[in-house]
Amino acid sequence: MEKMPYQPDVHDALIPASLPVTTDWRAGLPLLTGSRITLRELRLSDTPSLFALLTSGEVTRFISPPPTTLDGFERFVAWTHRQREAGQNVCFAVVPFGCDTAVGLFQVRALDLQFDTAEWGFALGREYWGTGMFVEGARLVLDFAFLVIGAHRVEARAAMRNGRGNGALRKIGASQEGVLRASFLRNGEYLDQMLWSILYDDWRDARLGLSQDVIH
Repeated sequence: MEKMPYQPDVHDALIPASLPVTTDWRAGLPLLTGSRITLRELRLSDTPSLFALLTSGEVTRFISPPPTTLDGFERFVAWTHRQREAGQNVCFAVVPFGCDTAVGLFQVRALDLQFDTAEWGFALGREYWGTGMFVEGARLVLDFAFLVIGAHRVEARAAMRNGRGNGALRKIGASQEGVLRASFLRNGEYLDQMLWSILYDDWRDARLGLSQDVIH
């Protein structure tokens, strides 16, 4: 019999060093650490920076309107904690190295009772666009969604006019599935949205780099 090279368990091989193998995420979100940022649970102390960074016209142009006051952001933070405890939604704060407060966020919400299918969204302060923080944060969040929450499919929706948002989803390997006509009401106008998805199998294969590691 031909001697086969040693292969670790596939699941173990996929787990990044910064990601806990097991975690009761409903009791509290873990820290997810990259090379530029840390993702952690939102705190009330984040509200001033989120209010300052995520309420500008450039940031809110193609997303659902954020809270318009500091008090509104405080209520939003409390709501995300309740949603996490209920197992329905997780919201990570994006914190650059050297900072103490959030400059953006990633949300992942369940679309079914088992959290088998999820939808995610993100917002990042204008000053941090083009820094690589989105790509790094997106990969950390997808690792968490697939390996810890156990999702099979993660969806995203972006307005057709949102070239930056659609380009960002394409960059991280999301697949374009179709157009949701007049599905997003913004400033009194119904906008078409692009539907994107990432499946666990596609994410796993990209993680393992199977296309570059074929055994002949």
